[in-house]
Amino acid sequence: MSRFAPNLYPSAFVTLDSVAARTPDGTTLFDNLTLAFGRERTGLVGRNGVGKSTLLRLIAGTQPPAEGAVSRAGTIGVLDQRHDPAPGETIADTLGVAGPLAVLRRALAGEGSVADLGEADWTLDERLNDALGQVGLSGLDLHRLTPSLSGGEQTRLRLASLLLARPDLILLDEPTNHMDAGGRALIAGVLERWEGGAVAVSHDRDLLGRMDRIVELSSLGAATYGGNWELYADRKAAERAAAARTLAAAETDAARATADARRRAEAQARRDRAGRRKGMKGDMPKILLGMRAESAENSGARNNRLAVRESARAEADLAAARERVERARLLSIPMPSTGLAFGKTVLEMKEVRFAFPAAEDSKAERRTLGPVSLRLTGPERLAVTGPNGAGKTTLLKLMAGALEPDAGEVRRPVSAALLDQDAALLKPDETLIEAWLRLNPDGSPNDARAALARFLFRNAEAERVAETLSGGERLRAALACVMTGARPPQLLILDEPTNHLDLDSVAAVEAALNAYDGALTVVSHDAVFLEQVGITRTLALPGARVGGSSSRP
Repeated sequence: MSRFAPNLYPSAFVTLDSVAARTPDGTTLFDNLTLAFGRERTGLVGRNGVGKSTLLRLIAGTQPPAEGAVSRAGTIGVLDQRHDPAPGETIADTLGVAGPLAVLRRALAGEGSVADLGEADWTLDERLNDALGQVGLSGLDLHRLTPSLSGGEQTRLRLASLLLARPDLILLDEPTNHMDAGGRALIAGVLERWEGGAVAVSHDRDLLGRMDRIVELSSLGAATYGGNWELYADRKAAERAAAARTLAAAETDAARATADARRRAEAQARRDRAGRRKGMKGDMPKILLGMRAESAENSGARNNRLAVRESARAEADLAAARERVERARLLSIPMPSTGLAFGKTVLEMKEVRFAFPAAEDSKAERRTLGPVSLRLTGPERLAVTGPNGAGKTTLLKLMAGALEPDAGEVRRPVSAALLDQDAALLKPDETLIEAWLRLNPDGSPNDARAALARFLFRNAEAERVAETLSGGERLRAALACVMTGARPPQLLILDEPTNHLDLDSVAAVEAALNAYDGALTVVSHDAVFLEQVGITRTLALPGARVGGSSSRP
């Protein structure tokens, strides 16, 4: 049950006191959580499913805690990860200014009532222009329908509404997801200029690098780290190393205590057997035999009690050490060798063009991509960049053969695999074994189980249905299915592979791609990720064009 409590941190906008949260089926996400959020920028990190979005809802007051209390001393604005505008919703509606704007327009036109003159916000136009300018949406028609904007533009529009409302604390849930580089930079700039408090759930390491502190949610609770992402990463690595050393020492001590107890028991048993043999000779008075037996029994009991105490102490130390090390299994992605030769051509595109389908109700010319000419040789690593809508995903599909060009030629002399951010090659209703067998028809069920086990899908895990997997698990399963066949693909094409991954999973994917010896083509707006996987070339696409003329990218 929730309860009311005084604010333990008077300068904070929100205080959580001994708060617990549980899923609808009763699973505890976290408990006994005590945190305060004031006038600082906080990055909230943690593995998928640990409860980060739930914590934002508790802070906002849209979900009550299962236990504990949440105190609020300021106004709160929320930027959800996803928001579907209502039918007929205009940009003015989304910004929350439709009513005040109508009052101001009447007053400026000389048509307003006395009440209108009193209510008119004479600074509204200036503040609107400033807010829209900060998010890169200057000049928008406020009567335009919000659904006509792209997803990234809608996110920026809702951020502008927060700038207009100017709450004390803003909550942002993955604000840069699906954003191009320009959109990410705009949101980072807004946060740097924000004078109130901010809490951002994010796996964008560039954004987290601009935070004042990092709060990490884990199976052990919440830990606060002063400073930005880089400082957090350094401290976290040191903590993990220290916890691993402590756990190893505790395991050694527990094993030693068990061995000591066994040796004492064996020594006592030998003494008991020697005493019985002595008694069987009949050369010792019965009273002395009885005294020796009693002494041996008392000695054995003392040894047993000592062994129990030492074992209990060792096991307690071991349990405490294990508690300091998260039990969640780290993602591991082994990458088999593809055998790709350095001089081998893996992809060639000559004057490739593609015309995007036109909307049924549109009279505008069809947008086009290209011409694109490109050649990849050996284990090259290519990043395809460009703004949202430039055609990056379309180009990847052309590379993989999932789309045919309207003009030009695409040649793929090697096997290739395309993995999008949702790992769509996995059918939602099939098990991982079924997916592996479909994608590797020459293999057997035993081959499937062995391959999946290498990617940590062992025993019953291999029977899981694809739609039940998390983002990190889906990518791992997709890689297991395409990389463990008779011929692993020598060209791997990835479309925003990190969009739905937590930071530990992103690090594991980076490690896997660094171990991959084939050619790599990747679309990602995460500059840190591109740097970590060793990109050697970049193909920058301009915005998709109307009509057919363009210069080659």
